[in-house]
Amino acid sequence: MARLKDEPFALIGINSDDDLEKLKPALEKESITWRSFWNGKLGTSGPISTAWGVSSWPTIFVLDEEGVIRYMNVREAKMDEAVDTLLAELKAKQAKKDGKK
Repeated sequence: MARLKDEPFALIGINSDDDLEKLKPALEKESITWRSFWNGKLGTSGPISTAWGVSSWPTIFVLDEEGVIRYMNVREAKMDEAVDTLLAELKAKQAKKDGKK
């Protein structure tokens, strides 16, 4: 995700490990540098996963700038494609908006 550091892009994680105290070392070990929320010990029955309809881990949502889920459960190259598509759409909208001034 380093390639996106200067882009209007955010990545968050949701974690349901049993032990909150073990979460920070695990995030460091896996080089997870983005913001991560703890869903509690209830797994997919926790508050965040329940609100988002998550039934298994990992679940990946890619949202657009309006907060609309545009992609779900994309991985690897498909995730990069999804993010690149949304960034291109956002830049095109911005260019169109700037052109109307």
